Amino acid sequence: MKPPGIIDLTLLFPNPSQFIRLKVELVLMENCTSNHFMLGNDYLSIYGIDISNQKDRYFTIGDNKRQKFGFFNNNRQITVIKNEEKSPEKEFFITEQLKEAELNHELTEKIKEKLIHLLFKYNNAFATNKEPLGAIIGHEVDIILIVEKPYPPLLKRQAYPASPRAREALEVRIKELIDLGVLRKVGHNE
Repeated sequence: MKPPGIIDLTLLFPNPSQFIRLKVELVLMENCTSNHFMLGNDYLSIYGIDISNQKDRYFTIGDNKRQKFGFFNNNRQITVIKNEEKSPEKEFFITEQLKEAELNHELTEKIKEKLIHLLFKYNNAFATNKEPLGAIIGHEVDIILIVEKPYPPLLKRQAYPASPRAREALEVRIKELIDLGVLRKVGHNE
């Protein structure tokens, strides 16, 4: 049995003093029907819920044993938007092209699934059939995140004229950023 999805549901039970609001997660199973509804003992004892499973299922809340509430016996199937089934292409992408990829262990499973889905959806931007993810020849980008000494000057005009060596280092850094497409040259009227 495969779980096609989880539904977050809020149940409201009428109570003489106030409504009882219970947040419930229902796990839907493929090719499986359920005729039972289970609540934990903590909910039963906190709210005074008494569930009697006789011919018809009903429950009472609190001290009022005369007012009975029931669940409808509903055999209709619920239409659920299933999670996207993994296609053979996606399985191949995950097993072959992402085999050397390492995802941050601090990411939740839901975020990892979304990230893998985006990588698969736009895999032509990152990989080709012949070249796996991140190994496209001719599109290598080398961005230095840690700059070692001598540090390049800041990318702003100095209040005083810079030395020729500092100007040259600044021009080299600006040219690198223009080549990477981070910066672009603009005319005098822009």
